[in-house]
Amino acid sequence: MRQAKDYVGQTVQIGAWVTNKRSSGKIAFLQLRDGDCYFQGVVLKADVSEEVFTLCKNLQQESSVVVTGVIQEDTRSKLGYEMLVQSVELVGESHDYPITPKEHGTDFLMDHRHLWLRSKKQHAIMTVRNEIIRATYEFFNKEGFLKVDPPILTGSAPEGTTELFHTKYFDRDAFLSQSGQLYMEAGAMAFGKVFSFGPTFRAEKSKTRRHLIEFWMIEPEMAFMHQDESLEIQEQYVAFLVRNVLDNCDIALDILERDREVLEKYTQLPFPRISYDDAIELLNANGFDDITWGEDFGSPHETFIANHFDKPVFIMNYPKGIKPFYMPLAEGRDDVVVCADLIAPEGYGEIIGGSEREVDYAQLEENIKNFGLDTADLQWYLDLRKYGSVYHSGFGLGLERTVTWICGTEHIREAIPFPRLLNRIYP
Repeated sequence: MRQAKDYVGQTVQIGAWVTNKRSSGKIAFLQLRDGDCYFQGVVLKADVSEEVFTLCKNLQQESSVVVTGVIQEDTRSKLGYEMLVQSVELVGESHDYPITPKEHGTDFLMDHRHLWLRSKKQHAIMTVRNEIIRATYEFFNKEGFLKVDPPILTGSAPEGTTELFHTKYFDRDAFLSQSGQLYMEAGAMAFGKVFSFGPTFRAEKSKTRRHLIEFWMIEPEMAFMHQDESLEIQEQYVAFLVRNVLDNCDIALDILERDREVLEKYTQLPFPRISYDDAIELLNANGFDDITWGEDFGSPHETFIANHFDKPVFIMNYPKGIKPFYMPLAEGRDDVVVCADLIAPEGYGEIIGGSEREVDYAQLEENIKNFGLDTADLQWYLDLRKYGSVYHSGFGLGLERTVTWICGTEHIREAIPFPRLLNRIYP
């Protein structure tokens, strides 16, 4: 139905589901969705058989139908068009559909996620998510990146954490990947600029609305690039995503009631930057006495910092003690590393984490040992510093949290299509 403008005045046939209906003595209005968009079908009793009109009046929510009719303009509709129905064929009946137009709690909707996906809000969120994915490929292809797919089963933890899903790879221990970054570094040494786009996992029983056990990451890696250049790529990428959602997801943004003027601010570059040192001072000066230098930020801290700037903000050069082994020390410092997190405003938290990578073989080997990791498991990674090592940088953007932020939704779980591994097992 999204191509309705090309068929005005013509008779078409569309498969659809009934989302709602209302009728009077001589007219019935069917609210329909065809999987692509929502539209209205108008049924005039005088124009159809008695059998068809009776069927339309009695259709239940989520019954599937094939409707035939003439496309006509409708200025009251956001779509701009409706169908004057000539005939309706019932394909599949629906009775006692559990998600009615009334309000439902989050727990109820999560337990019915396989059906909740049909709702207008979920449809809008998935439309935005799809546009972000499409724009991601466009951006990195335009910038000369090659897509590389890292393995999902890995032999070690890139972040040095124990929060991994353990499995067996025949007679060896293996884990579900928490990041494709290390493999992307190998790719960057071969192709210069690469990116991956795939699922990542955290075996963390978080109860917060901001954490997932399974989510998708976009992880670019760039050879011959220092951190300042990487930050420029990151902000251009994020602004590009927001711009494309604004340009291509008009109906979805209406359904989500997302303020376009707010989103427009996020397309204006450059994004502000603040050092970790200055961020701690800013927080302490504004009454946050629950954090001191050397500690990682919590949600209230990130929210205050981002809202202080009213735009996405880079927090730069964190203490080495709270960052992974592969980050190099900042010049002239032995306590902070060259890295940055991009914090989204409006309370959505970190959407990008990135850094320059340690290139010195001896230093990286020492870091691996200090983190309690086995150098034998990471010998291949050390080899990258042995054969033509170059300075390089990279970052990872979490898709679901980015979708949540751009959509302005309350709960990150609304931004993913199925429960899968969301602290509950899908029945």
